Amino acid sequence: MKLTPAIELENRLRAFQKLLQGRALEGAFLLQNADLFYFSGTIQQGVLYIPAEGEALYMVRKEFSRAKEESALKNIVAIRGFREVPGCLADFGYPVPKSAGMELDVVPVALFQRLSGNLPGCRLSDVSPLIREVRAVKSPYEIGAMRRAAQMVDQIYLKAKEVIRAGKADQEVCAELEFEARRLGHQGVTRMRSFNSEIFMGQFMSGADAAVPAYADTPLGGPGPNPYVGRGCGLKRISPGEPILFDFTGTAEGYLSDMTRIFCIGGLDEELRRGYDDMVAVQGLLKETARPCRKWGEVYEVCCDLARGQGHEKRFMGAPGAQVSFIGHGIGLEIDEFPFIAKGFMEQELKLNMTFAFEPKVVFPGRGAVGIENTFLVTEAGVEALTGADERLVVL
Repeated sequence: MKLTPAIELENRLRAFQKLLQGRALEGAFLLQNADLFYFSGTIQQGVLYIPAEGEALYMVRKEFSRAKEESALKNIVAIRGFREVPGCLADFGYPVPKSAGMELDVVPVALFQRLSGNLPGCRLSDVSPLIREVRAVKSPYEIGAMRRAAQMVDQIYLKAKEVIRAGKADQEVCAELEFEARRLGHQGVTRMRSFNSEIFMGQFMSGADAAVPAYADTPLGGPGPNPYVGRGCGLKRISPGEPILFDFTGTAEGYLSDMTRIFCIGGLDEELRRGYDDMVAVQGLLKETARPCRKWGEVYEVCCDLARGQGHEKRFMGAPGAQVSFIGHGIGLEIDEFPFIAKGFMEQELKLNMTFAFEPKVVFPGRGAVGIENTFLVTEAGVEALTGADERLVVL
């Protein structure tokens, strides 16, 4: 099992502490799994206190022995509950702060109230934007993990070429791809930050099912196995002449890479084929446009203008009435990190070593969806695709 190096944690903590100081906050109390892992190297249940100055303190309720084994932090102590937090802070020379931060975008209200009730006189504000800002710029260590994740999803794509056959159910093919993913070491969990957002190892849908809208903030929905899940593949069987959507993640040390490719059996009609070629052209414009210092929203508008010019205004990034207002999403430990290539965001700039998945798609109700997705790294010269599978339409 590969553990996060101590120097990696130290650099992350120092970057976050600078942002806390800039907001005149004395510290932050973190509870969410992805943030705990980013700053401590483990997700054991407890409270990670990051002071604006000094060493972090990880107060672990369960499981203390694993936290000691997995985390390179110096200060890790066992607690039985939130009531012990003030005493632990005092033991390490930290008073209960007057002003501190918490992940108010993800922490449930009841949990917030329980912790804040044990921090008398402390005013808690949302530091999630600061956490996401730090996490958006990847270190060489993180980029290396994402490259390995990209190699995994490239391998899953090759398996798809072997197992897609007419007459097989989408769910059957998806199960074979998920098995291959786990065989390759996929962690199985694909984390998202947004409330009520859940995703599998990937999506596999054929024909009209890929055009079925769903509740999730994604361009594609799918019928899902039942209304309780309500997205992803169902029991539809693959037919010749329809687009077959492969949208999977790869993982390495918790980090993700995301990729979409389109298959078909026997070929696609002219309109669907042109839609696919158009989405590849939108990706090509991204490669010309995205570079350090460009505004996230500017890149989005330029790419949307091209899609509108191609005649896809009413079906770009979703079925009519179900379109989403983004084309790209940051990716790392979660699949919806900063940056967002999305509407608005005219103040935020792309920075060197940011990573994001760009997924232009066009949806034809009753017929299917076509498009492409790659995971990109922002470099000094522009963007580099980490995912490397052949981008050509696969005709089986």
